[in-house]
Amino acid sequence: MTYRRRRIATAVAFSLLIIAAGFAVLPIKAQAARMKTFAFVDAVPNPVGVGQEVLIRFGVMQALGYPQDGWTGLTVTVVKPDGTSQTLGPYRTDSTGGTATTFIPNTAGTYKLTAHFPEQAVPETFFDYERGILILAGTVVGAATSDTIDLVVTEQPRQEHPGMPLPSEYWTRPIDPQLREWYAISGNWVQRPDNSLALYNDDAPETAHVLWVKPLTTGGLAGGLLTGVPASSETGDAYAGKFINSAILNGVLYYNRDDDYAGQKGIIAVDLHTGEELWFRNNTYLSFGQVFYFNSFNYDGVYTYLWDTSAGTTWKAYDPFTGEWTYTMINMPSGTQVFGPSGEILIYQIDYANRWMALWNQTAAGQTAPGFAIDPTTYGSWSNFWGGPLVSGSTIDASDPRCYSWNVTIPAGLTPFSVGLFATTTKIYPEDRVVTISFNQTDVRVWALNLKGLNSKSTFTSTLFDKWWKAPAVWSEGQVTLHFVGATNEAENGVIALWAKELRKHYAFSTETGSFLWETDSEHFLNAYGAGAIEHSWFFAYGKLYSTGVAGILYCYDLKTGDTLWTYKLDDPYTEPVTGNYWWAWIAVIADGKIYMGHTEHSAENPMPRGAPFVCLDADTGDVIWRVNGMFRQTRWGGAAIIGDSIIATMDTYDQRIYAIGKGPSKTTVEASPEIAVHGNKILVKGMVTDVSPGAKSAALSMRFPNGVPAVADESMSDWMLYVYKQFPCPANVKGVEVVIEVLDPNNNYYEVARATSDGSGF
Repeated sequence: MTYRRRRIATAVAFSLLIIAAGFAVLPIKAQAARMKTFAFVDAVPNPVGVGQEVLIRFGVMQALGYPQDGWTGLTVTVVKPDGTSQTLGPYRTDSTGGTATTFIPNTAGTYKLTAHFPEQAVPETFFDYERGILILAGTVVGAATSDTIDLVVTEQPRQEHPGMPLPSEYWTRPIDPQLREWYAISGNWVQRPDNSLALYNDDAPETAHVLWVKPLTTGGLAGGLLTGVPASSETGDAYAGKFINSAILNGVLYYNRDDDYAGQKGIIAVDLHTGEELWFRNNTYLSFGQVFYFNSFNYDGVYTYLWDTSAGTTWKAYDPFTGEWTYTMINMPSGTQVFGPSGEILIYQIDYANRWMALWNQTAAGQTAPGFAIDPTTYGSWSNFWGGPLVSGSTIDASDPRCYSWNVTIPAGLTPFSVGLFATTTKIYPEDRVVTISFNQTDVRVWALNLKGLNSKSTFTSTLFDKWWKAPAVWSEGQVTLHFVGATNEAENGVIALWAKELRKHYAFSTETGSFLWETDSEHFLNAYGAGAIEHSWFFAYGKLYSTGVAGILYCYDLKTGDTLWTYKLDDPYTEPVTGNYWWAWIAVIADGKIYMGHTEHSAENPMPRGAPFVCLDADTGDVIWRVNGMFRQTRWGGAAIIGDSIIATMDTYDQRIYAIGKGPSKTTVEASPEIAVHGNKILVKGMVTDVSPGAKSAALSMRFPNGVPAVADESMSDWMLYVYKQFPCPANVKGVEVVIEVLDPNNNYYEVARATSDGSGF
C-alpha cells in the first residue's frame, strides 16, 4: 500500500468513527450517490476599460478533499456587445472547486458571462468537516450553470494603482511589502552568485561614500618593530581568510568571526544600513544563506535561513533574525548544489559510470518532517501549524527516498575525461539542462542532458546534443594547461568556455548546441601565471565575458563573436604594484550595469604596497564611474566584496575593518541674518551641510569633526573618504554640495531665490 493510499485509508477510518458518533452522512450504497452543486462566475475589475485585463473567476461551490484533485471541463460563455459569443476553456479547477482565467475586452459595451460545469464524479473519498458528511469516490455531481453576470467595458480605462517610486533619500529595513517596486534595489547575497552577478541591486554605489566601518579584527600598522620594517597585521592571505562566506539577508550582514579564535567560531549579525551589531551566535559557522519562497495551497511566504554545513553530511539551519537553531538535515547527499526557482536547495547527483542522475530537493525533504503533509491536516504550512511543529524543530533524514524529485537513467558513454587543476566541468540550468564540457589537449566534447519535464514518474532522460571538437594542434604540441572558465547564467544564447593558460586565450562553446563558437586574442603574458580561476576572475554578464588576473588588465569580450570590446588597466603612478606595471586585479561584484574591481594577491609581503585601487566601471563601455586608491583593498582568500540592498560590504586588508559603501543621509542647517529685516534690504543666508551617516557619528570622527563631517560632491568623494576614514591628508580644493535656497513669501508663494555650493568645511 502506498503512503498516499495509507493516508486515505486512515482518513476514511477516522470518518467512520465520526459517523458512529452521530454525524449526518450521505447514504453508503453499492451504487454511487448523486449530488447537486452550484456554479458561479465573477469578473474583477468590473467595470473595466477597453484593452485592460480582466480576471474571470468561476467554478462550483463543491470543494474536493485533497490538494491534487480538481474538477475538469469547465467553460465560460462570453456574449459580446454585438451579440456574438466566445467560449473560454475548458479549464480544470483546484481542490477548492474554483479557478480563474484572464480576458481582455476589445470593444466598449456590456459583455455577458456564464460559467458551465459538466457532470462528473468525485475522484477520491473524503470527509467534509464543515458539513460533517462523508463523500464517496464515484459520487456523481450533476451539471450546473451559473447565473449570468454583466461585465461593463468603458472607453475610458479604469484607474490602476500608480505604484510607489524608488526612494530618493536614505532608507532602512524592513521594507513595507506595499512598496513592491523596491524589490529592484533590495537584493540579497546568500552566497557568491554565479559570475558574481548580483541581481536586484539596481542602485549600486556610484561613489566611494562610506556608510559605516566596523573592526573585523586587529589590523593596520603594527607600530615600531626592532626589524625596522613598517609591517602591518596579518590579513589572512594566504589560506586563512577572515571574511569568507559572508552573506546579506533582508538588510543584515552576516559573517564569521575571525579564525584567530581557534575553536571559538561564531556568526556575527550587523545591520547593513546602520552598522549596529544585532547578535552573535557562538559555536556556529556560516556556510551560506538562503531566501526560500514557499507557496502551497494555503500558505505563501518567504523563509530565510543561515546554514552551517561544516559538519559534512549534517546541515543545520539558523534563524537570521535571532541566530537560534531552526532545524537539521542529516545524511545529506553529495553532488552539485544550486538554488531552484523558489530559492530551494537542489542537489544534482550524476553518476556517468553507472548511468543515472537524481535530483534531491529541499522542499521534498521538508515534507518528510514528522507530521508534515501538504493536505488539510497541516493546512499547507512549512514551519508550523495549529497542531504543533513541522520543519521547525525537526531533524530530517535527507537520505529518505521521498527527498528526491526524480531518479532517471542517462545515456551510456558520457564519461568525462577532463584534465587540469580543480577542473569543474558542469553547468546546471535547473528545469532545463545540464551542460558538461570534457576536454584534454586533443579534443573537446560538450553535451547536455535534458531536465525539462522530469518528475517522480520519469525513468530516463536523453541528451539534447553531444558535440566533439578537434582542438588546435598547438594544444598538444605545447601540452597546454587547460582550465574550465565557467558558463553564462542563461542557457539561451549562452556560452561555456575554456582557458588555455600558456596561450592566454578563451575558447567558447554554445550551451544551446555544443558547437565551437570562437577564441579570443591572447591576453598579457602575466595572465599565464596562477592556477585558473584560483588566481583569475572570469565572469559572464550583460552579453560579455570579463576577464582579468595577475596582469592587472580587465578584458571585455563580445559574447557573440569573442572580439575584444575594450580593456581597462589598473595602473599606478608610483610603481607600487609588485607583480608588474598594473595592480593584480580581481572582479568582486557585478551589479546594476557596473563592474566593481579591486586589487588582490596571493600573499602580500610587508611593507604593504600603497595605493591599491578599488574601481567601479561602466560594464558596457569600460568608463570609470569612480575609483579610490588605498581603500577597500581586497582579499584573495578571505572573501571579496559583497552587495545587498544596493550597499557594498567589504573587508579592507589594509586596516582589517569592514566597510559599508553606499548612499547615506545628510543634514542641512540654515540661518538668516538679520532675522528681522526692512523690506527691500539684503540678508545673509548661511548654513552647513554635513554627512550624518552612522560612521560619521562615531566617537572618533565626532572628536575630529566637532561640527560634523562635511558633505562633499561626488567628484571629491574618493579623496575625502581617505581623509575621513583613513586619516590621509585633507585633499585640496574639495568641492562641497550644491544647496538650493528657496523662500515662502507673505503671499504663500514658494520659489527659488539662489544657489550656493558648500566648501570643504561644510559651510
